[in-house]
Amino acid sequence: LSSTTSYFSLWEYPTLPSREKQMEYTRGSSGSLVSVLLRPGQPCSPTPSLAMRSPCLLEAFFPLVGWCPTCHMAVGLFACFFFFSVLEACGACGQDLSTEELWQKVLQEVTVEGLQAPLHRLGALQAAWWLAAGRLGSIAGLFQLLAAAEDTGRGRCSEGQNELLSLLKAWQVPAEGASLPLVQSAENLKEILCTAAALLQGLQELEAGNFPTAISLLQEAAEGFCSKNVLAQIHTCLGCCAQQMGKPQTALQHLKRALQVDFQCLPALSHAAAVYHELGEMDTELQALALLYEALEKNPPAAASSSPYFLIQTELLVHTQTHTSLLRHRRPSEVKYLLAQRCLQDGRVTDAVEHYLDFLALFQEGLQQQVPLDGSSTLPRIPEVFLEAASALQQAGRHQDAITVCKEVIRRTTDLIPQMLRVEQRLEQLECPSPGTGLAGGLLSQKESLCCLAWRTAGYLHQGWGWAKLGESKEAITQFSRECLEDAVSRCICVSVAENLPPEVEVLPKIRLLSLIGRGMQFLELGRHKEALLDFQHGLQVSPGDPAAASYLVQALWKLDRKQEAASQWQKLSQSSPGEQEGKGRPLPLYLVSCLELAMFPHSGILASTIQDYLRTAARDT
Repeated sequence: LSSTTSYFSLWEYPTLPSREKQMEYTRGSSGSLVSVLLRPGQPCSPTPSLAMRSPCLLEAFFPLVGWCPTCHMAVGLFACFFFFSVLEACGACGQDLSTEELWQKVLQEVTVEGLQAPLHRLGALQAAWWLAAGRLGSIAGLFQLLAAAEDTGRGRCSEGQNELLSLLKAWQVPAEGASLPLVQSAENLKEILCTAAALLQGLQELEAGNFPTAISLLQEAAEGFCSKNVLAQIHTCLGCCAQQMGKPQTALQHLKRALQVDFQCLPALSHAAAVYHELGEMDTELQALALLYEALEKNPPAAASSSPYFLIQTELLVHTQTHTSLLRHRRPSEVKYLLAQRCLQDGRVTDAVEHYLDFLALFQEGLQQQVPLDGSSTLPRIPEVFLEAASALQQAGRHQDAITVCKEVIRRTTDLIPQMLRVEQRLEQLECPSPGTGLAGGLLSQKESLCCLAWRTAGYLHQGWGWAKLGESKEAITQFSRECLEDAVSRCICVSVAENLPPEVEVLPKIRLLSLIGRGMQFLELGRHKEALLDFQHGLQVSPGDPAAASYLVQALWKLDRKQEAASQWQKLSQSSPGEQEGKGRPLPLYLVSCLELAMFPHSGILASTIQDYLRTAARDT
């Protein structure tokens, strides 16, 4: 180990070097350590000096846990090297044994008093490494061996207690020697192992849906030794667990505690906004989202910083998908979209427009740099955001701006739609007779083509309503008549009816219905009652029993002086249950909600009164 003596000098500094200095030494030494351990024919003996320095050398590799494959191999080789040297000195053999079996063999063979403390410390470091790898069973087995070697009987687990935590707490920390200064005491390492083990198991129980057990383990972790950053993360996980248990007030208490411990724990603020949304407290939710956006703008999320005082920390030992998901920092663009969406859903049109325009400005600046590419983003597809912005602009009376936004959606999706789509039960199949309509040299998937088709037809629908509100009936009829009516239907042909159709296939008929109603309304305003009647009849073919289409049909028949037919249709409509059409299928996308409201028949009371008077008069005459 002569080539590693320079590394040992790290531990002889009178004061602890900086974190950057430790990392520099660690990066530079991992390769040389591997080369030494792989070099055949090196003499070795388990001297007390080697035994005491070995845990220190292994400990130094923990800053690189999780991202340095070389260090993973180095630690494994180093542990085996130490075990083999110890067993060789004791006249035993450890070849062809697993790491767990090597530990058992070493603890049985080694009786030298001077090696017991280093072995225990090396065992704690081995446990930390296994904890980082999620090998909880191996850790429990190791500490059972250590407890058996001490013959204390303190490691027994009572009923209802967590076995691993009981073993870790019962571990008798060896006395620290003064011959070699240590960066981290064994007592401190024990506390970190207990905290990390409780946190890791709590997250595993949370992921498995065992919420009471998860709460118990996470509370155990919160009472342990950890930094403010980790404590805030634990309270955030407790809040998420309570929320999933249906206890929103308890969740808010934990999330508020997380922010009190570490005001920079922004995931806690994000989860608090979600809880307020669940409680229906819109004002508080919007305040939380606004604070979150402001904090992210001032302090963009950075890599988690570790304490400079310890090499082995809870942050380095706990790595689970649940942990990463719950503590993910949202991007400013995601929060800005949530603000816009919530305002639009709550009818705060002016605020919604402001937030959507801010979001579109971010998009123009390069949104791809602000959205995570790992699939964890809560943002919908960008064309949907454009259409939601158009919906907000329509409701704010900015119809020309809404038309402009929709033009952009139409322009970007037109060339991505094939001439014919065959919607089958297996969505992976795509029949597209028109070449050259692919993206980046290849054909779009069927789902992508359907999405593009739905977005473009929705763009024409919004443009139609925009022109209608501007008083341009002819231009409105032109937009309503375009893709939403003819091409959209001819391009999308369902050759087999599946029980679970893709959402886009369900949206397209709804868009067609709204377009037919919109165009029929414009025909009525122009006095073209026969054409209006045809549109409303077609609308009822697309969506039988739709109350808006049926009401407009009655009105068109009445204006054509076909009063008996109008009365008959009205009676059918009045006999149908009011909510018969509601709740069928999936909810409409947010960008279509305003169009649905515009298509509602506004004169139901007047029409009903008129027809009832007609029916009474007709009854008297007969």
